[in-house]
Amino acid sequence: MGEKMSRRPYVREVPPTSWYFRMPRYMRYMTREVTSIFIGIYTVILLVGLARLQAGPEAWAGYLEALKTPGSVVFHLLALAFALYNSFTWFNVAPKALPLQFGEDIAPDSVVAGGHYAVWIVLSVFILFWAGVF
Repeated sequence: MGEKMSRRPYVREVPPTSWYFRMPRYMRYMTREVTSIFIGIYTVILLVGLARLQAGPEAWAGYLEALKTPGSVVFHLLALAFALYNSFTWFNVAPKALPLQFGEDIAPDSVVAGGHYAVWIVLSVFILFWAGVF
């Protein structure tokens, strides 16, 4: 009972909202997180397109016209850039998040990341071929 407790509350310093500017690693992390906003909006745009396709030819034609506006084109280019950034950063971190182990050996990072890129390219070519681009 000899110790006396302080009645002053513990006050913790609140970091400023710009904490992620301190290190480039934090900035890359926050940039990657922001990409999800654009990918989410793009997903909603695709869902609206499916609804318009189901609604009939006039609704579909209006949807296609809306996609041709300058704002839509700029948004789609931004969404593409952010989707590519998101994909590249994920493929580069995949060896740490999903190490490939064979017995006691772990596959080199380049093999795991390279496998992701190879599957991405093969699937992209297949989808483009299936869509009639080639």
